[in-house]
Amino acid sequence: MSNLPPLNPDTIWGILKDQIDDTTVNQLVWYYLGYRYNSTTDKWENNEVLPEWRDEYPEPPNFLASRPATMKLTRSIPTEYKQSLKEKLGFKGYKIGEFTPRETRRATAANWLLSYWRQQNPEL
Repeated sequence: MSNLPPLNPDTIWGILKDQIDDTTVNQLVWYYLGYRYNSTTDKWENNEVLPEWRDEYPEPPNFLASRPATMKLTRSIPTEYKQSLKEKLGFKGYKIGEFTPRETRRATAANWLLSYWRQQNPEL
């Protein structure tokens, strides 16, 4: 997971425009939640993961396939950052009838990552 793209607006747009593959999207969220893969033991380590995630998901969930995990991700975005995609990137959303659950989940991952980035960089 050392080849992850940097957390920046280009990466967020890449997720929204489906230019970044699903595996990488999941790995980005896992990384910033604190999950680390130990190639020596061939297992995920979760000692950096907050208890509210670690208790429910001892191993990182597939956010693009799991509705419950995505809902938890949505609920974990602080209220003041919920509209970050629109307010900071000008994302207008997907057109009704033209988007899939997968795209909605990718937008949730993108919004969570943008929220995380903004929390780490309050000047943004």
